[in-house]
Amino acid sequence: MTANEDQEMELEALLSIYEGDECFKEISSVSFQFRIGDLNDTKAFILDITWPETYPETAPQISLDSFFNNRITAETKQLILSKLEEQVEANLGTAMMYTLFEWAKENQEELMENHKPVIAVTPSIDGGNTTAKKKERKEQLTKSQKRKIVNKTDHKGELPRGWDWIDVIKVGANDLLSTRGCTSSAFSLQSQSF
Repeated sequence: MTANEDQEMELEALLSIYEGDECFKEISSVSFQFRIGDLNDTKAFILDITWPETYPETAPQISLDSFFNNRITAETKQLILSKLEEQVEANLGTAMMYTLFEWAKENQEELMENHKPVIAVTPSIDGGNTTAKKKERKEQLTKSQKRKIVNKTDHKGELPRGWDWIDVIKVGANDLLSTRGCTSSAFSLQSQSF
């Protein structure tokens, strides 16, 4: 059996085993991604595996360079790759993808035991102030409101003195007394007694 026939058979087996599995993704007929762990798990990682032309007689290329793995330290990545290389050497010459994926799933805790998530520091645009502040919007005035303000102001833009005073209405004494039910003579007597 040639290497291409072995690859075709293994590809068919992988597609039937991992059909509908969100952890497995076929990038091309010779390149695959497999996520070990849940998306929300800080110890999850993605294996990128590519078959060379002579696979399974030669080892597949294994990488942890996907963006998903940026939170994993270089030391942890190196440990994962070295452990996977040991498994590749033990299975060289046979179809090993399923074996590698399942071994990585079973040994995820051991592979990630020294894992400390890398926290990427990104500079903020607002100069270090992380609290989002909304600009206070001024009240929008209509054209007629603006015209009234302009008409009330003098040439310097200031309002004249007393622009908001209440006008005093002069009422005759007789009008005031009639509303109170008094006569003008009674009013004059009361005002003189004080």
